[in-house]
Amino acid sequence: MTATAVRGAGEMSGRDRRLVFGGLMLAGLMSSLDATILGTALPTIVGELGGLDRIAWVSTAYALATCVTVPLSGRLGDLFGRRPVFLAGLLAFLAGSAACGAAPSMDWLIAFRVVQGAGAGCLMASMFALSADLFEPRERARYQSYSAINFAVSSLAGPVIGGFLTDHASWRWVFYVNLPLGAVTLTAVLLFLRLPRPEAKPRIDYPGIVLLGAAVTCFTLLTSWAGTRYAWTDPVILGLGAAVAGLVPLWVLAERRAAEPVIPPRLFRDRSYAVACVVALVGGATGFGLAMYLPMFFQMVRGADAAHSGLLLLPMMMGLLVASLAAGRRVAATGRYHRLPAASMAISGLGVALLATMTTGTGPVTAGLYMAVLGFGAGLSQQVVVLIAQNAAPPRDVGAASSGVFAARMVGTAAGMAVFGGVLASRFAEELAGRVPAGAVPANDGAVRPELLSTLPDEVRAGVAEACAQAFSVLFLTALPLLAAGLVAALLLKNVPLTSPRGGKAGTRR
Repeated sequence: MTATAVRGAGEMSGRDRRLVFGGLMLAGLMSSLDATILGTALPTIVGELGGLDRIAWVSTAYALATCVTVPLSGRLGDLFGRRPVFLAGLLAFLAGSAACGAAPSMDWLIAFRVVQGAGAGCLMASMFALSADLFEPRERARYQSYSAINFAVSSLAGPVIGGFLTDHASWRWVFYVNLPLGAVTLTAVLLFLRLPRPEAKPRIDYPGIVLLGAAVTCFTLLTSWAGTRYAWTDPVILGLGAAVAGLVPLWVLAERRAAEPVIPPRLFRDRSYAVACVVALVGGATGFGLAMYLPMFFQMVRGADAAHSGLLLLPMMMGLLVASLAAGRRVAATGRYHRLPAASMAISGLGVALLATMTTGTGPVTAGLYMAVLGFGAGLSQQVVVLIAQNAAPPRDVGAASSGVFAARMVGTAAGMAVFGGVLASRFAEELAGRVPAGAVPANDGAVRPELLSTLPDEVRAGVAEACAQAFSVLFLTALPLLAAGLVAALLLKNVPLTSPRGGKAGTRR
């Protein structure tokens, strides 16, 4: 598929390819922004639609549908062509956005979020696979690095934009704002993207799709509910864990027998691809998984409010953005990438070790420097692993390879959030019991809400801050062995030259 696609893309002018990539970036921004923009609007949504007991499903439904469709859409692009798959995902996302904005009840909003999330998964995976069709590998490295901008903007600006639209227009515009942005993307793709359809008749791996979808669904619910909605020992969580443990081997067996598997097992026989997946999984857990809990540190230890604690993540996002852009430019200029994943794991390990030294006396500047180190480390491999996976895959599997490594990062993020959250909650409870008298802190299921801290006596508040700081130190130290394993895997990466689908060493288009 990709060799033919690149020949087709070669008929496009450089301006057309850049316009299409701009549309892909906008689509990626919309899909990642919708995962963060709702937080500040949810109280208003509940006030109008009701359904407080189902509020968590507004986010869970979106994440669940996204996680299911990401690994599927890459393979569907290989089989049916990436342009129609991307357009189908875009139309589903826009239809879901419009329906969410018009939702008459909480149940309908949750249902429409499933549609929106399914479209978002197609957009995320198709964005990277399409870039493989548009650009030669070295040129692609530079363009793919720009996608880090989407993550930084959505993480920092999402809550701000959601709050602004809710206060000055309506919460429904949190969804409606996607429509004009999506129209721009749709126009760019329809007018300027020209790729040939695959010539072979597609053979769909229905058992693989069903088993993978079921496994991902159970895993997403497990990581979303464990330690929050249900205790780790609750029968629901144990049942989900057993389902994942049973479904994954069945899926692997189905893939070995399928003519066109969703994620071909042959990909993992290539060392480069296997290493890329390991580094993506570790990077998702230690970079993005840990980042989800850092605002809690500033709220509980430093007394920051929710809005400001999110802004304090700016150094990490800037470190990630700078590293991603620098890595992309280096690969584009030299064609070399095999040392970047090892550097990513090592620098991320340094950042995590520095974060483990934080105490109640650590100031925001020092904490910002530590977070910048972690962000820089994460950014060195964020997009490089996608390039490695695409370079290792045969042309017919580029879409599956791209979505596979992207799915590995999502799995790592979800697993990291669940495991690290469990470690943090357990350690915090132990530290709190030793530093604060029993009953001195109002708690809900063992959790202390940050907004209650200002109502506590000074000595109790100081004890809570100390307990939280110690718990976070243990949390960061827990991540070090995982990064060490990622470093060992990254050191096994071979120096395989970037190759062109037309054969030979890839060069930069002019």
